[in-house]
Amino acid sequence: MHTSFKRLLLGLAMAGVVGQCWAFSFGRSEEPVVIAAPALDEISQAHSETAVFAGGCFWGVQGVFQHVKGVHRAVSGYAGGAADTARYERVSDGDTGHAESVQVTFDPTQVSYGSLLQIYFSVAHDPTELDRQGPDSGTQYRSALFVQSPEQQRVAQAYIAQLDAAHVFGKPIVTRLEHDKGFYPAEDYHQDFLTEHPAYPYIVVNDLPKVAHLKQLYPQRYQEQPALVKGGS
Repeated sequence: MHTSFKRLLLGLAMAGVVGQCWAFSFGRSEEPVVIAAPALDEISQAHSETAVFAGGCFWGVQGVFQHVKGVHRAVSGYAGGAADTARYERVSDGDTGHAESVQVTFDPTQVSYGSLLQIYFSVAHDPTELDRQGPDSGTQYRSALFVQSPEQQRVAQAYIAQLDAAHVFGKPIVTRLEHDKGFYPAEDYHQDFLTEHPAYPYIVVNDLPKVAHLKQLYPQRYQEQPALVKGGS
């Protein structure tokens, strides 16, 4: 979707004017892919770790991870660029180096980094789409992992190689491993967007199916109550 058009629709949504009849202008949700768990994973006794995932519009990625057991917090934001361009209006231009991203804080004793990667590759987005995701196109919608440690780098590299070797997607994975340059939380109105706007057509078509796929494919990982940013559940 052309970014200026998406900004217009977002403004209309905030004003409460976009109706369900607009839903079909947003394309369709990516289909989930059943994949094996990573053969190599982190082993940690820590109770808090942070990971940053980019996989298209952050509304759906945040919504998926908020429903994963062991996730304490999932914040929509921007990663890959400079602090002074970490604003929605600028990032949407596609020339800032930022990607719409989600910073996930989780308990590794409840859900490992590898398990989060399995969900990320399987239901949160399509890792074979280059610089786009569903109806959205541009480098700000790229598939990328902003690794926070050498161990995350090692696990992510090994898992991508494992999945590519298994040919589970039919096309090569284009997910980039990028070094952390800082994470910048998005504007307040982007936080918990899926939960707060479940009838917004973009969410209905593109994102609610991802949460349903999480529940269907990973019932042992799914939690009904999301870990919200606002009001902190």
